[in-house]
Amino acid sequence: MRGREVCELLTALNTGHDGGACTLHANSPGEVPARLEALAALGGLSRAALHSQLAAAVQVVLHMTRASGGARRLAEIGVLQRDDGGVRVRPVWRAGAWTEARALLTELLERRGVRAPC
Repeated sequence: MRGREVCELLTALNTGHDGGACTLHANSPGEVPARLEALAALGGLSRAALHSQLAAAVQVVLHMTRASGGARRLAEIGVLQRDDGGVRVRPVWRAGAWTEARALLTELLERRGVRAPC
């Protein structure tokens, strides 16, 4: 996503069908909500509406980085969590190690009938 199409994407993701993916350029997983706020504003969506739609539609953020030689690799996994009227991304895995928030991903997967990772 690069602009106001975030509004259409969130509308599509909130139709009751499981699954969906997109790419977004942000400085880090923790910056994803702020980046989406900026893009949603281009489409006329308020901050409160964006966070409401985002919390309902997106559960996990995968942060990719470019390694030497140009190959991409997974650098971080974050789980979205409602927080004081908004949404924030809690890191659950970073640079090959689980964080103290790992249980958030485990719970999310188990609610969907998926066995948690090792």
